[in-house]
Amino acid sequence: MQLVRRKFLRLATATVAAPVLLRPALAQTYPTRPVRIIVGFIAGGSLDLLARLIGQWLQEQLGQPFVVENRPGAGGNIGTEAVVRAAPDGYTLLMVSNSAAINATLYDKLNFVFLRDIAPIASISRASIVMTVNPLLAAKTVPEFISHAKANPGKINMASGGIGTGPHLAAELFKTMTGIDALHVPYRGSAPALTDLIGGQVQTMFDGLASSIEHIKGGKLRALAVTTAIRSEALPEIPTMGEFVAGYEASGWFGVGAPKATPVEIVDNLNKQINAALADPKIKARLSDLGGTVLSLSPSNFGKLIAYETEKWGKVIRATGIKAE
Repeated sequence: MQLVRRKFLRLATATVAAPVLLRPALAQTYPTRPVRIIVGFIAGGSLDLLARLIGQWLQEQLGQPFVVENRPGAGGNIGTEAVVRAAPDGYTLLMVSNSAAINATLYDKLNFVFLRDIAPIASISRASIVMTVNPLLAAKTVPEFISHAKANPGKINMASGGIGTGPHLAAELFKTMTGIDALHVPYRGSAPALTDLIGGQVQTMFDGLASSIEHIKGGKLRALAVTTAIRSEALPEIPTMGEFVAGYEASGWFGVGAPKATPVEIVDNLNKQINAALADPKIKARLSDLGGTVLSLSPSNFGKLIAYETEKWGKVIRATGIKAE
């Protein structure tokens, strides 16, 4: 009887210990087949380019293909839902951006809750937004622009690349914090909006630095401020918005997530690999070319950033009554 009991105890102990023993092995062997990186936007955009940059690094380090798959639509929600419904095994990843934090409030009926259903893996970069004006506008500084807008309520046309985009929300935050009355003119993408800004059909625009910088350097647009907390390395002479509007900060940010319940060992391994990429000088230089700076966080801290941004932009959307197209 005692012999049988001892065998049972050994078997029970081995059963309990098996998952613990398998976990390190899981991290060491992953991946054993190709990994998909879902991008919720069209090819060629900032998020897509970052996915291909990081995917190439992971492929070189981990020995399996990391294949970028574009699932555009609904402001990135279609791609997110595809990842939410995928198996939590590390073989389906999601490129995450600040649009996820905005969409949580912007869209009334989503089939997922981002903070609940997506596990944060690693942040990649933070990108500045820049406020520009047509050079013919008299205002040459943010205070001058605010004074001009208040002297001409409702007569300033403020372009954006679309309702609910990061730059649009940055502009709405600016309007709220300064009390100006400007008409929002949404376009289907930043390219046509920039064309009309340069042509004088609209007077100002908040836009990603990467798509505006050549127009600024070429004198076609005048930059008044960048929206990040610190000045941009790409335009060090341009002040931050916070230098004129106390407490103002807005930026785009990018990272990688996975379905909830993805094994923590895989999450930690991917975080380690991505952070190693961010320390590489060539990767840093490429991020700078795309208008971004390195944002290297742990999974936990990346999750805190997403939660903070979700609350922040939720307040702006509710206060302004913005609705998704």
